[in-house]
Amino acid sequence: MKLDKQELLRVLRTEGDNDTAEKVQAQLPDEIDTDRDGDALDAVGLDRTQLMAKLAGGGFGSSLSP
Repeated sequence: MKLDKQELLRVLRTEGDNDTAEKVQAQLPDEIDTDRDGDALDAVGLDRTQLMAKLAGGGFGSSLSP
């Protein structure tokens, strides 16, 4: 799956995961391919399953509270 780095950064920052966002900003290309960049995603602490869940949920699951 391909995704835009800026979208991933937005999701991570919305969740308050600024440390991972900084690593993504520094280490991943502008267009992330989860197959090609799997090792780089692992290196910043994201695996494909987590990434898919974050993007499918819009990244707001853990940041919104009643």
